[in-house]
Amino acid sequence: MHWLYLAIAIVAEVAGSIALKQSDAFTRVGPSALTVAAVVTALFFLALALRTIPLGVAYAIWAGAGIVLISIVGVVVFRQSLDLPAMIGIALIVSGMIVINMLSSSTTH
Repeated sequence: MHWLYLAIAIVAEVAGSIALKQSDAFTRVGPSALTVAAVVTALFFLALALRTIPLGVAYAIWAGAGIVLISIVGVVVFRQSLDLPAMIGIALIVSGMIVINMLSSSTTH
């Protein structure tokens, strides 16, 4: 269940980031409210995941997956571009998450 909680936290964090972009610096009420709700949801489910997953591991996966997903959303939805150093950095983040999940004895499976 803890991995499901972490996945929900990641999706909520990405939704909050998308809404934050749409809020136009909190000048639009709807997206601003969605941002707050999504961030609260993300933190709630991250807290549930932290009951089992160590803090450093959970946060690394939460933040890393959020960076990767929001970067993809930026390219696909907002037509933003990523240069080669950005793509290499994102690949390193993904590599780090794989190492944590596959090799670390700190994770709970």
